[in-house]
Order: sequence, then C-alpha cells, then structure tokens
Amino acid sequence: MAGLAEPIAVGVEEEFHVVDAGTRRLVPRAGLLLEQLPEDRFTHELQRSVVEANSRPFVRLEDLGHDLTALRRKVIRAADGVGLGIAAAGTVPLVDLEALKISPDPRYEQMLADYQLLTREQLICGTQVHAEVADRDLAVAVAHRLAPWLPPLLALSTSSPYWLGSDTGYAGYRPLVWQRWPTAGPVAAFSSAAEYDRVIEELVRSGVITDPGMVYFDVRPSAHVPTVELRLCDACPLVSDIVLIAGLFRALVARELEAAADGTGGRVRLEMVRAATWRAARSGLEGELVDPVGGLPRPAAEVVRSMVAGLRPQLEQTGDWELVTSLAEEALARGSSAARQRAAFARNGRLSDVVDLVLAETRSQEWETAFGGPSPRMRTSLLDGYEAPGDEVVIEGTVREPYQPVLRVLDRLGPGGLREREQRRDRHQREHGMTFQVEGEGSRRIFPFDLVPRLVPPGEWAELQRALPQRVRALEAFLHDVYGERRVIADGVLPAWVVDESPGHRRAGRRVPRDAVRCSVAGLDLVRDDVGRWMVLEDNLRVPSGLGYAVANRRLMDEVLPELVPGGEFADPAGALRLLRETLAAAGGGGSPSLAVVSAGPGDSAFYEHRMLAEELGAVLVGPGDLEVRRGRVEAAGRPVDVLYRRIDSDELLAGPAGEAILDAVERSALVLANAPGNGVADDKSLYRYVPRLIEYYLGEQPLIGNVTTYLCRDPEDRQEVLDRLAELVVKPVDGFGGQGVVIGPDASPEELRGVRERILADPDRWVAQETVRLSTHPVFDGERLSPRVVDLRAFVCLGETAQVPPAALTRVAPADSMIVNSSQGGGTKDTWLPRGNDVRTER
Repeated sequence: MAGLAEPIAVGVEEEFHVVDAGTRRLVPRAGLLLEQLPEDRFTHELQRSVVEANSRPFVRLEDLGHDLTALRRKVIRAADGVGLGIAAAGTVPLVDLEALKISPDPRYEQMLADYQLLTREQLICGTQVHAEVADRDLAVAVAHRLAPWLPPLLALSTSSPYWLGSDTGYAGYRPLVWQRWPTAGPVAAFSSAAEYDRVIEELVRSGVITDPGMVYFDVRPSAHVPTVELRLCDACPLVSDIVLIAGLFRALVARELEAAADGTGGRVRLEMVRAATWRAARSGLEGELVDPVGGLPRPAAEVVRSMVAGLRPQLEQTGDWELVTSLAEEALARGSSAARQRAAFARNGRLSDVVDLVLAETRSQEWETAFGGPSPRMRTSLLDGYEAPGDEVVIEGTVREPYQPVLRVLDRLGPGGLREREQRRDRHQREHGMTFQVEGEGSRRIFPFDLVPRLVPPGEWAELQRALPQRVRALEAFLHDVYGERRVIADGVLPAWVVDESPGHRRAGRRVPRDAVRCSVAGLDLVRDDVGRWMVLEDNLRVPSGLGYAVANRRLMDEVLPELVPGGEFADPAGALRLLRETLAAAGGGGSPSLAVVSAGPGDSAFYEHRMLAEELGAVLVGPGDLEVRRGRVEAAGRPVDVLYRRIDSDELLAGPAGEAILDAVERSALVLANAPGNGVADDKSLYRYVPRLIEYYLGEQPLIGNVTTYLCRDPEDRQEVLDRLAELVVKPVDGFGGQGVVIGPDASPEELRGVRERILADPDRWVAQETVRLSTHPVFDGERLSPRVVDLRAFVCLGETAQVPPAALTRVAPADSMIVNSSQGGGTKDTWLPRGNDVRTER
C-alpha cells in the first residue's frame, strides 16, 4: 500500500454445489459445466460436485457485487442447459456418497490417499475473500491480529445446518468439517513472513501436508497473490451477504494495518478465538456470539452492530459506511441462511424444499435489483463481442446502471444513426475550428471526438476533489522553496540533482515575487486501474491544456447528440470558465484586471483552445511579438495588461523582443504571469517520484492519491531493475510530453526494446521507468459497434486564495491496441460528465 489513503482492493472466490434439478441431490457433474465456462473465471475443486468462480479485484463494493452476480448468471445459464442446479451454501442436505468422486487431479488423488474419509466427506462450499496487502510481513502480522473478529463474519455467512440428510443443530456445520484438517483454524503470531514461511516448510517436511497450498488457516497470507485471505466463511446464497462480509473484512484489514504501523495491539488468545468460532458456528445470527472485545456472550445482532460501528472510520475512508450499515441491518433483519433453510423444511418436512430455497436465492439476482445493477433487458447489438476486464461501463457483458440510459439512446440510433451523427460532429468541428496541428504535418486535423460520454461516479469525484488540491498545494510550496531558500534540499528530503539538473529549471523562476501564485492552473493526468483505483500519472504545471476542450466537448455533444444532454445531477462544465476567470482576476489583485492570453499563434496545436478561452475570459489574444512595455507597464495592442495567461512555453515568450522587460515587470509585480516561468521543475518525471514525500514535508499530511511506482535510471540499482524488466515496464524521457519517446514494454517489439536499452545505457539521467498499470477502458464507437479503449482523465486545479477543482475534466482516449492517449499519437477525447456537488475549497 502506498500510504494509508490508498484503497484496498478486494476479490472473492466463491464455491458452488452442483445438484440435479430433478432429484435435488449433489451430483459429480461440475466438469460438464466447466467445459462451457471461461477458464480464467471458473475452476474445479477437490470434489467433482463443486465449481469455483473467481471475481476480479475491485475497490468499489458495488462493482464486486455486480461481478459476482454476473459470474453466477454464467454458471446458472450453463447449468440450466443440462438439467442441473447451482446452490451457494456451505452444505446441501441431499447427497449420494456412492455417486461422488474427487476431481481427477494428481494432487487431489494424493490427498484422498493420505486423508481418506476426511477427503471423501469434503462436501462443503465456502466463500473466500482476498484483501490486498502488498507487504508480506504486514500480511502475516495482520492475519493473526484479525482472528478475534472473524467469528462474527462466520455468523453472517452460516448456511450449512444440514449434513448428509440430518439437521446438525449447528447454523454452520461446514466449519466443523473444515477444521478437521491438520492445518485449519486461527493462525498464530509470527515475527515476520520469513518465520511464517519456515514453519510452513517444516509442516511440509513433516509429511502431514504435501504442499503450502494445504495451509487452511481461517485467514492466511496468500501464497500466490499479495493479499490476506479469509477462508472461514460458508458459501452465501445471497450476493449481498458476500459483499457485506467483504466490506467488513476489508475495513478490519485496514484497521489492523494502521494498528500494526502504530505498534499498537498485540498477541491474540487463540483459545478464545477457537471458542468464539465454535459459538458462531453453533448459533449463527439467531443466538449469542462471543464479544471480540470483552470476551462475554452477547446477542449476535449487538456484536455485529458494535463491530460495524467500530469500523466506521475505515468504512468512511473507502466510502462504504452507508452501504455496509444498510447491508448489515438487512442481514440481521432476515436472519441467517441456516434459519431460512430450517423454516423451509418446517413447512412441509421435505429436504428438497431446502434445496429449492437455496437454488432460488442463488439465482435471485437480488444484488442488481436492490443496488441498481445491470438490467437483463439492457442488451444491445452494439456490444456484440465486447470483452474488457476492468471496463467502466460493461461488466461481464451487461451495462452498469448509470450508463443504461446512455446505451438505450445509442441503441435506438444504431450504427447507421451514429455514423450520421459523426458526420454532423465533423461539420461542427470544421465550422468552429476544433482542429489541431501535428508537428511535421501540413494540414490541421479534426480533434477526434467519441460520442459515448464518460460518467465519473459521485463518490470517486468527491475523493478527487479532495486529493488533487492537496497535491498542487504541495507542488506550489515546492516551487516557492526551490526558487528561494531550498529548504527541501538542505533538509535532505530531495537530492539536489533533482532540481539542479531538471530540464525545467529556469533562472527566471527566481524573479517571481515571493507572494505570487506560481501555478494558477495545474493539469493532473489521472488513470483508473482495472480494480477501480485512481492514481496520478503525470503533473502538468507549465502550460496545461485541455480545460477549454473539456467545455467545448459538452457544447459539441449538445449539438450532435441532444438526446444525451446530462440531467441536473451533473455539473455544467461552463462553470470551469467562471472559476478560471476568478482565479486569474484574484492573481491580478482582484477587481477587474485586464487579461491577455499569449499564444504561439495558429501554428500551435492547441490554438483553437487559446482563441476560445480568450473569448470566454474577455481577454485579448496575443502573440509574443504583440507585447511591449511602456512606462513600466506591459501592453498588448495598446491595452495595458495586468495578468498574462501564458499558453506558450516561457522560453519562447521571454525570447521575444519584450522578453526581458516582461520579466522585469513580473519581478516588480507590475504583471502577473500565469503560470510562472520555471514551473517545469515541478512536473519533471524525476520529481514525480518524490511528490508523496513533498506532501508530507510541506503539508504534514498523508497523500490522498497515489503515484505509479517509478524507477530513476540514473540510480544504479533502479537502472539494473529497469534493464532486467524492460519488457514489463513503461519507459519515459524525463522531459517528455505528448507521449513522445514513451516505450511500453509489454507492447514493444524486440527492436524497440533493444533501442530503448541502448538509449538508457548511453544517457541514463534522461530516463525513468514506471510499472505498467492495467488501465480501465471505456467504449468508443468504431463505425460498426462499441469497442473498448484505454482512457485517462486530465483534471484541473485552480489555485488562488483557495485551491479548487473546476467542474470540467478532459477524458482522453487511446487508439485501438494502444495505451497512449495523446492526440499527437492518434488519441482522441470524450465528453465527461462530472457529478454536481458542493465546491471543495482548500486553503492555499
């Protein structure tokens, strides 16, 4: 984890019983279903009567619920076609032991030989929850610390009251069957991951278990992924119970990670944990549980509610508080699955009724009904063949609820109608000059614009509104410092070379007054990974473009697809122009200062935006040659200028005939230059690695949004790792922009990798590398249907008396089979719908 604020991803392995739809008996026909199911999402288990489904990891619990529901829909559809049923429960009551055999796997056959009846009676299904913990030492520590809090999670899941045709008297008999294995139960305390691994090796050498995969602790550090894994719970008929358990487990992991970091807490009495686990299996939600804090018996509802309340800080941090409290109250109100199964049996005295209840609940799709998931009616030929893990719109072939109105409009238009709207789009862009220039080309291109809008979820946007100003405030403090006292270097927070050798460092930066805002407008390039986690990819503090395009995109959308005008719950991006005007006016001392936008002219790739912003801001649009200084004041076409909004590189501006006089005016506070010269030192790719450290140093705060792990090729150890892993990493020049010079290892040819290796070895100081992030995708219309494309988001921060995020952001879209979104590399853009909400203002 990169700081406490980074959300923990959770995923689920869910086991299902396969039963005969006629007899309701458990049958060994899982293999028949697995032949029809995708191998990356479904697999076999020890018994041939069990199918395991594997969700993807997510940070949003809603997404996890949708994914689990979609997986159930797949396996149920396969089962329906061959007269089978799918039951999500710890056990099913009707079993023909003679008909059941273990799966044909050498490992399972060895287990049968070693464990005999214990293996044959493994007719149980569980729910395993994985919570992300990258540090294995922490994972081992947390696994032990979690132990007292697992019995209430077991109680929420209890769904195995029947065993081989009899009522066991337990709400969850599966845990008792499970804990007969020699390596089941709570995990002891270990001083480190190394000690834990040594003990596992000793267990394997003892011959009692054959491999580390047979370590069946109630919660354990995973052997193959960077997670801790909850293994204690029964399979759950209702997806909402799984999501509740996953949300609580994640919050518990987060709390124990914080406690471990603070050095609080200690060893757990495992005798009490075993007793509390037995009580949870016996009682479920209908009796008493052992209070994890006091060790005394309390009604299950009180224990669950107390646990949820105690986790409120962690649940609020991930935005789960309202959802988890709602799910917990609903679970307590309906009681455990075990109690519902017993009620079904009591009505007619038939165990087949118990199986029917579990089958019905398993296929109920209750998550989507209750929480606005994909509708079975939302089908469109535009999505034929659409496959994209981590997509923001489509999950396992169905459309997320917020996008359903959008897709209905697109579906009504169909491919022909969308092509006609694209023609209308192209005419509008040509008429309004929405074009850009690519270096080396003689004519200007229409800016590629896709008709499918992007919606940023309200909770995620609220988090970004808090996180991005923090980052810009720290970078603003850094700029003042490095062009002043350089405390950050004197205090050893930053190596001097990061500043002194930065391609963006300029002597002119020292001539900016100490009380001036150096970065009035920042553009931060954000990516959302395939688990739903946002991170900053790049900081742009020199001349960030895109704010005007974000506003223009909405106007274009209104013209071309008026059927998709967003409702009142979405912000009007035109508000960003008002905020920009206020920010520049405040930089000029308030009131109504005279504004000018300085541009390189029509040859600039973003000239359309320069012209549009000048018109909207009531500013005069000028080139460097239009500026002159008279009587100490900068003038443009005879008009005094108080604030010069710079949309040109500072070197080009200051190299003009009035350059030195302009810099003198800036130094005397007779002119505000927004943004200030020398800001490039703050968006250097090398400095990017240190930004989280700068936030802690200047603000005394933990970063609210993470970085992508970055390696500096000038560092010998980093360079060796980069060279060893070129095919896995993304390599960038430290002073690159527009996607130029970027080599994406997984997509690069052997020749490209050899070339970048040679360039790194020849001049390592010029290169950085980053871990490849599996980015989220978004549908674009490709002329026939919708296809997934990688997207990023350029969001902005306006810095004046306060730091604010404008209600406009630019979604950029990569071409097919590419991860580079820049327009110069063939990328395009989309209209971006941001939720309306209260402005988040942060003191500068």
